[in-house]
Amino acid sequence: MHILVLGDVVGRTGREATAAALPRLRADLRADLVVVNAENASHGFGLAPEMARALFAAGADVITQGNHAWDRKEVIPYIAETPRLLRPLNYPPGTPGAGSVVVGLQDGRRVLVAQAMGRLFMDALDCPFRGTAVELAKHRLGGTVSAIVLDFHAEATSEKAAYAHSFDGQVSLVAGTHTHIPSADHQILPGGTAYQSDLGMCGDYDSVIGMNKQGAAARFWRKTPGERLQPAEGVATLCGVFVATDDATGLARRVEPLRLGGRLSQACPSV
Repeated sequence: MHILVLGDVVGRTGREATAAALPRLRADLRADLVVVNAENASHGFGLAPEMARALFAAGADVITQGNHAWDRKEVIPYIAETPRLLRPLNYPPGTPGAGSVVVGLQDGRRVLVAQAMGRLFMDALDCPFRGTAVELAKHRLGGTVSAIVLDFHAEATSEKAAYAHSFDGQVSLVAGTHTHIPSADHQILPGGTAYQSDLGMCGDYDSVIGMNKQGAAARFWRKTPGERLQPAEGVATLCGVFVATDDATGLARRVEPLRLGGRLSQACPSV
């Protein structure tokens, strides 16, 4: 199975670049499953329903979010009726939406996609480790589902690495999101799980993590909030990870980063 996961989509530039590239990426990579984190798609903060619809129409099978999940209030009724739009599974019981979904592929295979959010330097949510373990107990990799993809939305690389090693051998991929800067540690862990600490963002890298650099830098100089941050709107780089899994076990056989367009060095897997 070929799986493509794209990091946090930031603002109009990121949305448009992602929507434009997804059909070709799906075809070129022969992607069976595409997951997109889009929690920063609406002016850098949250996701509006029409933006989610556009990403689904472009080829995203599942959209994940994170700590900005509720910044656009109109997403609340939309997420309740859209199973393929996820929020972290370790939000408290009763929170709208769901943290996982089983997606049926065209060839009949089934894939579990789930998202959890870290707690180190983040909001105090329920335990992402225990919450993920409870979810994984419902499924068997290589049995009831052909692949399992976890989006771990977290600040600290230590927490991300601990999370990945905790579920090594139980899932196909642990993809870190949230920091918007792609890490260089893509690897297959000893148990066969593909991992990258952070996928990076789909946005303009002539910026401070996707936001206008002058306004963002001024906050550090002055230590005052200043004007509301605005997304940078230069040419976007799409960042993510590509994984090929073993048909029998569901574990990873290959993992490669994707960086396409914009300012960063280019990396595009071939199949």
